[in-house]
Amino acid sequence: MSVAAVTMGSVSTTSLPPRLPVPAHADRLREALLAADYTADGLLDLLGAPAYAALARSETVPALRATRGDSPLETLVRLFLLQRAVPYGSAAAALPLDEALADGWVIREDDAVLATVDVRPYGGEDGGNWFIVSDLGCAVGGAGGIGKKAEGVVLGVGGASTTLAGITVRTPVSAALDLGTGSGIQALHAAQHATLVTATDLNPRALDFTRLTLALSGAREAELLEGSLFEPVDGDTYDLIVSNPPFVISPGAALTYRDGGMGGDDLCRTLVQEAGERLNDGGYAQFLANWQHVEGEDWQDRLRSWVPRGCDAWIVQREVQDVTQYTELWLRDSGDHRGDPDEYRLAYGRWLDEFEARKTKAIGFGWITIRRNAAVEAGETEPSILVEEWPHPVEQPLGATIRAHFERQDYLRSHDDAALLADRFTLAPEVMQEQVGLPGAEDPEHVVLRQNRGMRRATRVDHVGAGFAGVCDGTLSAGRILDAIGQLMGEDPVILRDRTPQAIRLLVEEGFLLPVGETPGAHGEESLA
Repeated sequence: MSVAAVTMGSVSTTSLPPRLPVPAHADRLREALLAADYTADGLLDLLGAPAYAALARSETVPALRATRGDSPLETLVRLFLLQRAVPYGSAAAALPLDEALADGWVIREDDAVLATVDVRPYGGEDGGNWFIVSDLGCAVGGAGGIGKKAEGVVLGVGGASTTLAGITVRTPVSAALDLGTGSGIQALHAAQHATLVTATDLNPRALDFTRLTLALSGAREAELLEGSLFEPVDGDTYDLIVSNPPFVISPGAALTYRDGGMGGDDLCRTLVQEAGERLNDGGYAQFLANWQHVEGEDWQDRLRSWVPRGCDAWIVQREVQDVTQYTELWLRDSGDHRGDPDEYRLAYGRWLDEFEARKTKAIGFGWITIRRNAAVEAGETEPSILVEEWPHPVEQPLGATIRAHFERQDYLRSHDDAALLADRFTLAPEVMQEQVGLPGAEDPEHVVLRQNRGMRRATRVDHVGAGFAGVCDGTLSAGRILDAIGQLMGEDPVILRDRTPQAIRLLVEEGFLLPVGETPGAHGEESLA
C-alpha cells in the first residue's frame, strides 16, 4: 500500500461537524475556562477520584451524577466532556457565548447549547493548564474500543500519547518535528522548549485541531504541513522528532487512524530508518511502535537492523501479546465484536491468516529512541544500541532518564578500564540496598541495589560491589576504594583492580553510579555536566 495512504494521528467517523471552530477568540475562551477552574485539578476536585478515573476509561455515568448542579464548571464538563446539551442561560454564564457561537466551538438549538468539539483539560509542564481539542466522542481505543470506521476524525489524548510525551527528552532545541500530529499533544509539549515546532499530518482536519489546541492552551503557533510521513519536510533536519504513528499491524490497514498502511511492521521500520538522516548531530527521534516476533528470528536482532547508520539507540519492549490477544484487542477497538458474529469470525480469521503468512507468532510494543552521533557516523566510535525487554513499572516522566542513558554511553566509550579506576563516583540518589537470604543466616545469599525512581532497575552485586557502591561519595578514586576493600577483606588489590572494572561499568551503564561531574536531574536521574 502506498505510504501516502497513511493518516498519522487521526481516526474516522461518519458524523463530522459542518465546520471546525476557528481560534479567533481562543484567548477569551481560555480565560473563561480557567475562571471556572475547568482544569485537570479542578475536574478531580469536582468529580472525585472514582468518577475522574471512570471518565478516563470513557465511562460517563459517574461524572454525570457528579455534575447535576448549575455551576460554570459543571456546565462546562457536561458540555465539552460529556457531550450533553446545556441550557442557554447556563452556557452564557460559563462562556463568552457570542464569541463561542460565532467561532464555532458550540452551536445553539432552540434554548440549548451543544459543543461541536471535545475540549479536554490537560495538566501541562510546570503546572500549566492546557486544553486538547478533538472530535466529540473519541475516547482513545483499546479494550473499550473507539468503534468508528469512517474518515477524518481526530482523536484526543490517550495513554499512548501521554506515554510518548513522558519519555520525550526535554531540552531547549531550535527545531522540533511532530510527525502525525493528530490533535497536537506532542506539538504542544514541544512548543515549551523548541524555538520552531513543525507539525505534520496527512489529515488536514488534524492540522486544524492542532491549531486549536495550541491556541486554546496559550502556546505559540506551529508550522503546520499536510502530507504523509517525512514527505512534507523533505530535506529539513531537526533536533527532536517525535511520533505516535499508526503502528497497529493488521490485514488490509482498514482504519487509517491506527493501522500502518504497509505490510507487517514496515511503517515503524521505515519511520525509524528514515529519521536518522533528518536529525541534527545530537538530536533525538522518539517513537512508539509495534513490531513482529517472527518464527526463526530474534526480535532484538530485528530491531537492531532498524537503527540507521550514524545513530545510537535505546529500544525498550514494554509488552508482548500473542497473535490471538492482539487480534482481539484491535477488533474490539474498532467495534467488530459488537456486530454480526459471522462477520466477526471472518475478520478474526483474516487477521490470523495474515500473521500466519508472515510467520508472526507475537507482537511487541514499546519505545524507540535514536540519537544522531557524529562520532559514530565518522567511524570514530562504535554505536551504542541497547534493545531490552522491560515490562516492569517505571516512573514517568522519563525524558531525563533517557537523556542520561545516552550520556552514560558517551562516558563509558571514552573511558577504558584504567581511566575508569582513576575516576571518582557517587551513588545515585534514591538507590537502596536489599539483602536477600534465609532468616537467621549469618550472611545474606546476595545483595541487591534497587532504584526507586526512573526505570526502577535492580541489580545483584557481590560483597565487593556492595561495599564499593556504599562508599562512593566522590572523594576517592575507584582504584583507591578497591585498594582499601582489598586490605579489609584480605584480597589482592591487583586482582580486584583487574576483575572489578566490568562490574563498575555495568553499575554506571544502568545509572547506579554517577561519575563525578554529573549532577542529579529530574526524578533522581542524572545528566553530565
